Amino acid sequence: MQNFQFRRMQSQDRDEIIKMMMDFYSSDAVSTNGSEDIFNSNFDNCIKNNPFLEGYIFQVNNQIIGYAMIAKSFSTEFGKNCCWLEDLYLKSESRGLGIIPQFLSYLEKQYPNYVLKLEVEHENTHAVHVYEKQGFKSFPYFVMYKEV
Repeated sequence: MQNFQFRRMQSQDRDEIIKMMMDFYSSDAVSTNGSEDIFNSNFDNCIKNNPFLEGYIFQVNNQIIGYAMIAKSFSTEFGKNCCWLEDLYLKSESRGLGIIPQFLSYLEKQYPNYVLKLEVEHENTHAVHVYEKQGFKSFPYFVMYKEV
């Protein structure tokens, strides 16, 4: 298994991360399209020490191969702090190498006694399988939202 590194996003990562966000949000893995304004806001919040959002880079040999964004909250459903895996993206050539399970293990060590949550499209059967293999379970309900 290759040795992958995870690190926090830095300002010099912007262009590459924004390109990956555009690819991610235009794929079948996500049901919304996002926008360049949203992508820039998300990136800015990741690097400005926002207490609710963290951005991570996945890299091999100093080459960026993916990214993740983690949003923090409290879950009254579980009675503990929560980390939402908001974005979890790997470039196509880096998929299937065991990076996501390593990152999830990394998060479990970083955030003990947290509940980890994520959203995944039902049709993304490979991702569902990876998450289930890592111990994730499906809720029997769906999530609703309203922008205000």
